Amino acid sequence: MAEKPSNIKKLTLVDGTEITARPLKLSLLRPFMVKFAELAAVTDDNDKSMDILLDCVQIAMKQYKPELSESKEQLEELLDLPTVYEIVDAASGIPNADAGAVLSSLGK
Repeated sequence: MAEKPSNIKKLTLVDGTEITARPLKLSLLRPFMVKFAELAAVTDDNDKSMDILLDCVQIAMKQYKPELSESKEQLEELLDLPTVYEIVDAASGIPNADAGAVLSSLGK
């Protein structure tokens, strides 16, 4: 039996909806990374940071569950913070702890 790739995650949203998350295809990764890079400028503002993370998740949902990418308000009702971080990790293909190093290397 073939092993499941380690970069694929099964995640459960607050309402019990299950999604399969994996690194984003490049057409979505580009806008995701542009949005994610904005975090560096708002680290002292929790509301702005959360808005940027939700924008990132909304981009990721275009691949994972497109119907959830249409409304940020609807998406907020289905997420908790740990799940947001798991989606960001899976979408970028880079664990959160390593994301800052990657952005620094890109000159962000």
